[in-house]
Amino acid sequence: MHRPIALLRRLVLAAAAGGLAAALLTVPSASAASADHGAKPTIVLVHGGFADASGWNAVIDRLQHEGYKTIAPANPLRGIPTDAAYINSVLKSIDGPIVLVAHSYGGAVITNAAVGVDNVKALVYIAAMAPDEGEKLVDLFGKFPGSQIPDSVREVPYTNADGSSGVDLYLKPDKFRAAFAADLPVSTTRLMQATQRPFAASSYTDTTTGAAWRTIPSWALVATQDKAIPPALERFFYKRAKSHVYEAKGASHVPMMSQPGLVTRIIKDAARAVD
Repeated sequence: MHRPIALLRRLVLAAAAGGLAAALLTVPSASAASADHGAKPTIVLVHGGFADASGWNAVIDRLQHEGYKTIAPANPLRGIPTDAAYINSVLKSIDGPIVLVAHSYGGAVITNAAVGVDNVKALVYIAAMAPDEGEKLVDLFGKFPGSQIPDSVREVPYTNADGSSGVDLYLKPDKFRAAFAADLPVSTTRLMQATQRPFAASSYTDTTTGAAWRTIPSWALVATQDKAIPPALERFFYKRAKSHVYEAKGASHVPMMSQPGLVTRIIKDAARAVD
């Protein structure tokens, strides 16, 4: 309890004797202590549609406990061109290596956003889309059956500030849990449904302009009971990208919430591989 007072007294006496600089050298700095542990990549986590960054909370808690700097930006959900440009600006604001992680539609965003960002060293797709250049999500969803999203969405028109119009997509209250998060408690999915962030329907018809997974190594997780993105489509994406593939047995579309330990381990595997 008295150590800070004693330290302060020693500094004052040293300063009076002209030895303040020497006295300060005896005080350990936080930056010096942290340097001993070595630099770790920054983990950037991008959410998808019908969700927000809070879906990453359990993963962030684990990563921060192990000393990783984490950033979970708010994906605008205004279409791939807007969303990719915004996430690209976030990436360019970060010094040092980055492990870029995405869920669901966020995968399409990072696939575009990371192109040309040299310090993005690894991509991690968590039950996510990974389109190729020139592809549209609407066409990819037609490759494999099993998604409940088309029958679960509610369309809500909106008007932009410039007078142009668009359509937002929400998941209907009675469809949300089954289509999105069937392995979570009902009390949790009620909150998720009420606070869901809609995303622009144009996201499905926007054309992918670049494919970061072609030049950046990737890690990926298949959610075996996913009713939003069919597991067969996830496997198609990840095989094409030559990803390091994992499976979350029995997981719905939100394994970062139902199996956060597994998701954290995959992110750490990617981080260690690029150290």
